[in-house]
Amino acid sequence: MIDILSELIGSIAAFVFSKIPFFGSEIPWIVLWLAVPMVLFTLWLGFINIRALPLSIQIIRGKFDDPEAPGTISQFSALTTALSGTVGLGNIAGVAIAIATGGPRAAFWMFIIGFFAMTLKCVEVTLALMFREVDPSGAVRGGPMYSLKNGFKQKGWPKLGLFLGGIYAVLTIFVAIPMVQVNQSLATVSEVSGMRSNFDNNLTFGVIMAFFVGLVVIGGVKWLGRVTSIMVPLMALVYLSGVVTIIAVNFAQIPNALALIVSDAFSGEAAAGGVIGAFIIGMQRAVYSSEAGVGTAAIAHSQARTHDPASEGIVALMEPMLDTVIICSLGAIAIVLAGTWQSDEQDIRITAAAFAQISDWFPWLLTIAVLLFAHSTLCSVGYYGLHAYEYLVGKGKVRSMIFKIFYIGILPLGALLEIATVIDLVDSAFFLISIPNVIALYLFAPEIKRELYGYLKRQSETQDEVSQTR
Repeated sequence: MIDILSELIGSIAAFVFSKIPFFGSEIPWIVLWLAVPMVLFTLWLGFINIRALPLSIQIIRGKFDDPEAPGTISQFSALTTALSGTVGLGNIAGVAIAIATGGPRAAFWMFIIGFFAMTLKCVEVTLALMFREVDPSGAVRGGPMYSLKNGFKQKGWPKLGLFLGGIYAVLTIFVAIPMVQVNQSLATVSEVSGMRSNFDNNLTFGVIMAFFVGLVVIGGVKWLGRVTSIMVPLMALVYLSGVVTIIAVNFAQIPNALALIVSDAFSGEAAAGGVIGAFIIGMQRAVYSSEAGVGTAAIAHSQARTHDPASEGIVALMEPMLDTVIICSLGAIAIVLAGTWQSDEQDIRITAAAFAQISDWFPWLLTIAVLLFAHSTLCSVGYYGLHAYEYLVGKGKVRSMIFKIFYIGILPLGALLEIATVIDLVDSAFFLISIPNVIALYLFAPEIKRELYGYLKRQSETQDEVSQTR
């Protein structure tokens, strides 16, 4: 059964990553599909990913909170809920996999792509809040499927909107089974504890992980928001404390590591296809890390209490900044400084080996961070899957519980599949889901720009008035 599933996933991945000619080389068409809107929207919106950063921090700190605004959780809680789905093993395992397969130069392209991803995340979240639904009881439903349904209806294409929204919802359910979290947390525990990898041990680990995820998933979005508000800062602190220690111990070698990462991205070796190959690897891992262009995080952001869709879009641009530009970059520098990327390992074991250079007990610090990351990501993405499921079949306690039981029950499968198969499954679903999402972003680009620019203008005028009264 596992072999048949692996072959099916491999076939899907072969289609998703089929290549087209690109500057004398070849590149998967789906990579360009996501890279182009990142750059175009950044240029078209005048580098809003830089200009709006100070305002983003003010909003996150609660300066403009309105308890009477539509929504179920604060904008800070919406950000931490979305971050718990992105700041996770995509940062730890993703960086390790990128450097192991593409060399240090892949980390350089992850950084560049993360910078442009900030704008795309801002754009897709703004659109999601423009077309979210709020019922009389105050319950909120939002995300790309609602943007497609309600937005296309507004343009006079209701059937097309329903069709694309349905496709997005179906793909989201597949994306909501992030087995790489279970797989790579198992790999870390096995590496550090010496636990033997076999069917019984792997299945036991998967069942334990599913149990603790189930405790939060069954609680709903408000409980999820409270949990992630505590866990996201905690798990980032645990992981970064280890990374910063590695960097501090090797402080004198930092210039050499940075030089290697940057120069390797444009080296002569790269000219024979390495640059494009590293860009592809960096793009795949950066998308998995930030989810920009995929749209799933917009489901969490749609729950934010706000009257202004653009305000949450501006909050959302902090996601790629934190999880890809900062956390992934620091992790990459630590791995390069440690030199463990040159080993034969291909996954998170590279990071574990880097931590082990500091102290014998340091890999346990990584293990704690990995388990926290994996748990929070599984909880958040499970909520995304539930939201998509309810879009397709309608809301109801029994219907929701059916999905939750299915989601919790299937997670142990991630502990049984090989990492290559898991990566193919995750990448295929993530990239496919971006197709209807990016179509909507292009079609509604003028409306999104008006919303963002209008909000920035109003905030600027308000701050000018405040300054004049002082």
